[in-house]
Amino acid sequence: MLKDTLTRWPFIRQILSGGDGTGVEAMSARTRNLRPRHESAEVARSVCPYCAVGCGQLVYHKNGKLISIEGDPASFISRGRLCPKGSDSFELLTHANRETRVKYRRPYSTKWAELDLETAMDMIAARVWDTRERTLIEERNGEVLMHTTAMAHLGGATLDNEENYLIKKLFAAGLGMVCISNQARI
Repeated sequence: MLKDTLTRWPFIRQILSGGDGTGVEAMSARTRNLRPRHESAEVARSVCPYCAVGCGQLVYHKNGKLISIEGDPASFISRGRLCPKGSDSFELLTHANRETRVKYRRPYSTKWAELDLETAMDMIAARVWDTRERTLIEERNGEVLMHTTAMAHLGGATLDNEENYLIKKLFAAGLGMVCISNQARI
């Protein structure tokens, strides 16, 4: 009976087994039954959205729910490591205080209103088109210009060359913008 009582202590089990305290001898009944949180989850390979480095991420999900996001050891760029921002990707998507609705403050208002995404996108499209219509310079001194300096576009570091090419075509040729810049490095 005394032996059974003593062997419940991990330290005694470690001495008796000759283990180093990191194996079975250190486990309780509860810890022996623990499993990794993403044991039966599906995994998708992804890229961190924060900068142009393009660190690999493993996105674990189960039944349509995000389980965890970790560094991808198979990534030749980051070899499984993530910076503090990349390590916090899971919380970016799951934090209880994350804004999931479009906020809009009407002119002269002191309060924010919530809009559905479709309404907000329609408002943006209408304002872009209105600005283009009001400010497009079609011709100057007999030379065809077809541009506006009333709008600009600044792309983020996670945009690749192909995306920036399409943005340039849409905004320059389609809308007449001449102020288009980005910080793409990949």
